[in-house]
Amino acid sequence: MTLFWTLIAATLAVAVADWWAVAAGRKPVEYVLKPLTMAVLVAAALAMPDPVSSASRTWFVVALALSLVGDVFLMLPESETNFIGGLGSFLLGHVAYIVGILATGEVTTGRLLVGVALVLVGVATLGRTIVRGAHRTDKVFGIPVALYIGVISTMVALAIGSGRPVLIAGALLFFASDACIGWSKFVKEFPGYRMAIITTYHLGQVGLLLGLLTHWS
Repeated sequence: MTLFWTLIAATLAVAVADWWAVAAGRKPVEYVLKPLTMAVLVAAALAMPDPVSSASRTWFVVALALSLVGDVFLMLPESETNFIGGLGSFLLGHVAYIVGILATGEVTTGRLLVGVALVLVGVATLGRTIVRGAHRTDKVFGIPVALYIGVISTMVALAIGSGRPVLIAGALLFFASDACIGWSKFVKEFPGYRMAIITTYHLGQVGLLLGLLTHWS
């Protein structure tokens, strides 16, 4: 348990340093700290002593590792190939999260329906606008972005369906981070968008992992 919480604390420390790098515009520092944050969080996931399900923990490790790959793609020089590579990595990461959440055995139909209703509101408002913006930016982006929104929305709905508060908070923060990315890239940049993206992203990933702790149901 001590190792796990030490690694969680280290993850948050590196994340905060990365937030500073983003705020200060220190790109070279970001290139080191952003993937390092996820690498330490993967180590924490492997050290988790009491997950609600060992299968869930395994799938979450896969999701975190794919997120790390996605981070690297999106840090590379901006191009259609790198964006699609990052999008694809995160999409597969959300598929792994979906399998991991289902493996908890705690998703109920009633809670899932609540989750579906909530994400449909987000998809019908923010999601539609982002997909239209992606299509206008480059027709190649339209379908992949729409597919990605569908997959992350499924992950969020299932997290709500699990009834685990910390897991739900993590999923919603991740959703918020991606909404900020989509809006700033395809609709309109807004003040502080880079800080909004990175803080919600890191806290969302940590929340998802902590949501697997048995006693945090």
